[in-house]
Amino acid sequence: MAAPAPEPFDTRAAFQQRLGDVLARARTTLVMFDPDYALFRLGAPDVDAALRRFLHDGGRLRLALHDAAHLEREAPRFLRLLRDYAHAIECRRTPRALRDLTDSFCIADDLHIVRRFHSDHMRGEAAFDAPQQTELSRLRFDGIWAESQPGLQASVTGL
Repeated sequence: MAAPAPEPFDTRAAFQQRLGDVLARARTTLVMFDPDYALFRLGAPDVDAALRRFLHDGGRLRLALHDAAHLEREAPRFLRLLRDYAHAIECRRTPRALRDLTDSFCIADDLHIVRRFHSDHMRGEAAFDAPQQTELSRLRFDGIWAESQPGLQASVTGL
């Protein structure tokens, strides 16, 4: 059986819709990489609700990022989520040597993915029920994760 073809997108609205689709399908694991998560809307009510549902049902979330300033300033809901589910969320900051990485992706359960080819642009693709489409990004995430250090934590932000 042929793998489902990735669904391309090139607008902010389409990216956020595909991200919502991936979050809605997540059951056990979410891994995400983005330089700063500014376009992920982690502080928006609908994204917060989806992540809370996922975490409440036993899911685990891992985020890797270069800079947490946007989340610390603009996403108080996400910081509350981090406090409420500290046992199920882990965030790591990349070292300087990885700061030139500019792609962006979210993978759910190693089955579903939304990715932007460059974090400064909206062009990207999403794939659902397609483990082969997630494999390279998951390996990339594992490498980034291994080189990164613990970062954003509820206690660090004063919560």
